[in-house]
Amino acid sequence: MTRPRRIVRAVRVALAVLVGLPALGLAGLLLWDGGVNDDPRREIADGVRVDLRTATTRLGPVEYDLYGTRGPVVLVVHAGLGGADQGRLFADWLRGDGFRILSPSRPGYLGTPLDSGRTNEEQADLLAALLDGLGIDRVGVLAISAGGPVGYTFAARHPGRVWGVVAISAQSTPRPAAEPAPVQRAFLNAIGQKIAALTAKISLEAIVKGTLDETSTFTAEQRAARVAYIMGTPRVRAFFQAMFATTFPYQRRWPGTDNDAAQLRHTGPPLERITAPTLVVHGRQDGDVPFSDGEYAAGRIPRAEHHWLEQDDHLAFWLSPAAPRAQATARTFLRRHAPR
Repeated sequence: MTRPRRIVRAVRVALAVLVGLPALGLAGLLLWDGGVNDDPRREIADGVRVDLRTATTRLGPVEYDLYGTRGPVVLVVHAGLGGADQGRLFADWLRGDGFRILSPSRPGYLGTPLDSGRTNEEQADLLAALLDGLGIDRVGVLAISAGGPVGYTFAARHPGRVWGVVAISAQSTPRPAAEPAPVQRAFLNAIGQKIAALTAKISLEAIVKGTLDETSTFTAEQRAARVAYIMGTPRVRAFFQAMFATTFPYQRRWPGTDNDAAQLRHTGPPLERITAPTLVVHGRQDGDVPFSDGEYAAGRIPRAEHHWLEQDDHLAFWLSPAAPRAQATARTFLRRHAPR
């Protein structure tokens, strides 16, 4: 997840579903808290809990979750509109594999202030400072979507701290980014997330369709098949619902998302300087981060491996019938390179 416009689309879908809502219902919507659970200690999916803490590093405070007590550490660099909770969820496919999962909230997300680091370089150094504070020497990096530039930059700037990199649907090239108009932003912050949350309860399928519109270049037939798969596969449907929940509350994730967009206008990460073994995973029909970003990274990082998801989209690593194979490939890669 990379761009605020996806939330604008979600709200539009929501409004289409809720059109004709009586005035009394709208009043109730304004008074409703949106059902957002932002307890730092909570279950975000079946069997997936977070215990969010804040570390005071030499470069500023960082909120994080650390799952597991033994084994090599995998550092998750989360996507846009995310946070430590989303990072933990997106790495849950590693549960039971003997890894510890470190999921920080990047600056501007949830409990990590934007002043802790704005540029990719500052955020990379902040991650190194977090590892110092937690007494962690080396990590594998799992960089996802808009977290790609920071994950790649961390691997390039701190090569001695990284034993491997897996980049999933990750951005690797600069591009201009459109932002919602001020009126749209005010609306989203006021009741937009409530409408989106309510729509998900009334018609999750509408939210799934809207998401695929933004994250894929599917034909209508392909989109219908993927919607049917997500809605008809209980574990995948549950994951989608949990993923959707980790975009709330918008207000605590917007500053980081906006900053990501601002940083993306500049030069890309120094891919040629990455020395750690790297696996690039990308869908050929990614409608959010173009497949060319995956090709570019795989071509610039020395000795990089790749796993292309044929006829698949931005979220295929978690929501596609091909997800188990992709996850098995990434798991094997991490096991092969993790320190013993």
